[in-house]
Amino acid sequence: MKNTLLEKLNSGKQTVGAFVGQPSPALVEMMGWMNFDFVIIDCEHGPTDYETAEHMIRAAELSGITPTVRIGLNEQQHIQRYLEAGAQGVLIPLINDKDDAQKVVDSVRYPPVGKRGGFTGRSARLSTDTAAYVKEMNEEIMIGLQIETPEAIENAEEIINTEEADLIFLGPGDMSLNFGIPGQPGAPQVVDTITQLTKQIRAAGKHAGTITANGDAAKMYSEAGINWHVSATTGFFKSGAQSYYDDVWANVPK
Repeated sequence: MKNTLLEKLNSGKQTVGAFVGQPSPALVEMMGWMNFDFVIIDCEHGPTDYETAEHMIRAAELSGITPTVRIGLNEQQHIQRYLEAGAQGVLIPLINDKDDAQKVVDSVRYPPVGKRGGFTGRSARLSTDTAAYVKEMNEEIMIGLQIETPEAIENAEEIINTEEADLIFLGPGDMSLNFGIPGQPGAPQVVDTITQLTKQIRAAGKHAGTITANGDAAKMYSEAGINWHVSATTGFFKSGAQSYYDDVWANVPK
C-alpha cells in the first residue's frame, strides 16, 4: 500500500497530523474525514492496546489518513505487532544513541536491510507473493526516531544520520522537562534546541517534526525546516469544548 504521507514529504510538501491518545477508532476516522495528512496512534502514553490499535489503523485506512503508531518499547517483537496490524509508520521515543536507532531499523525493515521476521497476515493482505510484499514494506514504512533527552541531544548527529531513518521528531514537552523547566515547551532554550537540530536534520536529508500547537508555532518552525507538524486531539477538543461552553454560557439568561 502506497504511503501517501511519505510521498508528500518526499515531494517537499508540509504535512499536518495529530496524536490520538484515546483508544478510539471513531476519533481516528474523524481526523481522516477532516483531511489531516496523518494520525499518530499513541501507544506510548494512554491505555490503547494491540487490538484497539488495529481497529484504529482500519479507521485510518477507511478515511484516507496515514496511520503511524508511537510505540513505547523499542523491541522487535513488540514493534512487529503494530506493523502486522497495518501501521504505515512508527515513531519510537527515547532514542538516545545510534544503537537505539539501529534497533528500530532492524525491527522495521526486512532482511537484508533489517531483521524483521516474516509475516503473511493482515499487513500483507494475505498475499502469497512474499518477495513483492517485503520490497513494498521496506520502501513504504516510515521510520521516525524521537529526540527528547539530554543524552539524545548530545548524540544527535549519530541518531540523525541513521541509515533508513526517514524522520526525526523533536519532543518539546520532554525537552522542557529535562531542561528543568517543565510545562514550558515554548521556552527559548527549547525553541533554540529544536531550531538548531532541525537544521542538522534537513541537512542530512531527513524529514523533521515537532509539536506546533498553533499557527504562530507552525510558521516559526516551518521556516526553520519542520515539515511534519503535530498537535494532540486532547488539546483540540479541550479548546473547542471550552470555546463552545463560553460562547453559549455568555448568551443564555443568568
